[in-house]
Amino acid sequence: MIRRRSTPWIHKWSRLIIAAIALLGALTTGYITVEKLTGGSPACVAQAGVKGCNDVLSSPWATIFGQPLALFGLLAYTSMLILALAPVVWKAGENNSRKPLENLTWRLLLVGAIAMSVFSGYLMYLLAFQIKAVCPYCIASALFSLSLLVVTIVGHDWEDVGQILLTALIVGMVTLIGTLGIYAGVNQPGGQSSIPPGQISAFVPQTNPNPEFGWEINTTSGEAEIALARHLVKVGAKEYVAYWCPHCHEQKLLFGKEAYQIIDDSIKTECAPDSPKGKPELCQAAKVTSYPTWIINGKSYSGVQNLAELAKITGYTGPSNFKYFK
Repeated sequence: MIRRRSTPWIHKWSRLIIAAIALLGALTTGYITVEKLTGGSPACVAQAGVKGCNDVLSSPWATIFGQPLALFGLLAYTSMLILALAPVVWKAGENNSRKPLENLTWRLLLVGAIAMSVFSGYLMYLLAFQIKAVCPYCIASALFSLSLLVVTIVGHDWEDVGQILLTALIVGMVTLIGTLGIYAGVNQPGGQSSIPPGQISAFVPQTNPNPEFGWEINTTSGEAEIALARHLVKVGAKEYVAYWCPHCHEQKLLFGKEAYQIIDDSIKTECAPDSPKGKPELCQAAKVTSYPTWIINGKSYSGVQNLAELAKITGYTGPSNFKYFK
C-alpha cells in the first residue's frame, strides 16, 4: 500500500494567510493615504520629546512623484491580495487550468514580497536614523511586508531553493538601486539651501541678527508651502515673533524664503521694541509671552509648529508635500 505524503497545513492555508496580511496592509496604508490627501492627521499617540506620525508624513520621504508614499503601499498590498486570491476564486471546471495560474501567481508573490521587504527595510532605516521618529503605522507596514515574505517562502512547496535565492538577489538589488535613485534628491542637500531637505535641526546663530529681519532664510519653498502661507493669510492667522529669536527663525526655515515672504507681508507681527518693524503694544494686547506664537481662531499655539500641524489646525486641504519638518 502506497501512503501519500500529507500536505502541510501552511501550504493549505498560505494563500488565505497572505490575503489576510495584505488586507491589513491595504487598510493601514489606505488610511494614511486618505489622511495625507485630505490634509488630515492620523491618530497617533505621541510621547513628549519624540517625533511622531505627523513628522513622518510631513517629511520629504513621505512623497514620491508628487503622490503620498502610502498610496504606492496601498497599490502594492492590493496587488498582493489579488495575486493570493486569484487561483482560490478561479471557477474553471478543470483543475489543470488552475495550475499555470497558481505557478505564475506564486512567482509574482515572491517577487512582490521581496521588493516590499527591501523597500520597507530602507524606510525603517530612514525612520530610525534620518527622521528619528516613532510611527506605529510605518512599523506595522514593515512587519506586514516581512510577514508576506516569510509566508510566501514557507507556504509553498518550492522545488528549487536556488530559485528563491536567485530571485531574492536580483529583485533585492533592483529594488534597492531604484529606491536610492528615487530618494537621491532628498538625501542630498538642495542646491540653493545649506540645510538638507527634510529635517530642520535646532538653529544655532553664528552671527548677530539684523533688527529688520533676523537672519537670512536659506531654505526654498515648494508649492505646498506657498499654498499654505496663502491659506493662513486667508483664514486670518497671526504669528508673533522677535527678530532675535532662534525658534522664530526655525519656523521661517520650515516655510522657506518664498512662502515666508507672504507671511512676513501679511500676518506677522514683530514684538521686539528695538526693531524698526516692532509693534510690542500689539503683542502685549494679544498676551504673547513667548516666540513664536500663533493665534488661530482665537486659540494660541506657542513654539515652532510643523506645517502639517498648521494645516490641520486651519482646515487646509491643498498640497501637503511639505519639504521641511521639525
